[in-house]
Amino acid sequence: MFNPTRVLAALLIVLGLGTGSAFAAGGGGDSSSTPKDPKYLEAKGLVEDGQYGPAIPLLEQVVASDPKNADAFNYLGYSLRKSGDKDGALANYQKALAIDPEHLGANEYLGELFLEMGKLAEAEQRLEVLDGACFFGCDEYYELKDKIQKFKTSQSS
Repeated sequence: MFNPTRVLAALLIVLGLGTGSAFAAGGGGDSSSTPKDPKYLEAKGLVEDGQYGPAIPLLEQVVASDPKNADAFNYLGYSLRKSGDKDGALANYQKALAIDPEHLGANEYLGELFLEMGKLAEAEQRLEVLDGACFFGCDEYYELKDKIQKFKTSQSS
């Protein structure tokens, strides 16, 4: 469906007259407003290395001192999910999205969590949010879309 707002925003980006905040907050990634707290940077490195357990207390410290840091809540949710704490992950993804409803990483990862919980409709809602947040598509959108398709295929087998 034709969306004039999306077309205008995309045109402004192509012309270099604007940038969508959605582009800055990628899959796990950082929004441009994230302060470069040393604990945050250390935790981010641990998460990227798959060391979720050691990252969790650092991220808890970061969100305690910076309760508006959607990126830190997203990484905390991701680390908790990868450590097996789905309830903790859900709570932290929701906090990230309360701060930034179009946070790409939190929407993707919450969608993945919903799939792990067998909640296809909720995962598809996250995909819809990503579709609106990503002007020309983005990695987070395509990754969640692929995982939803795989989930559907596995359910029909």
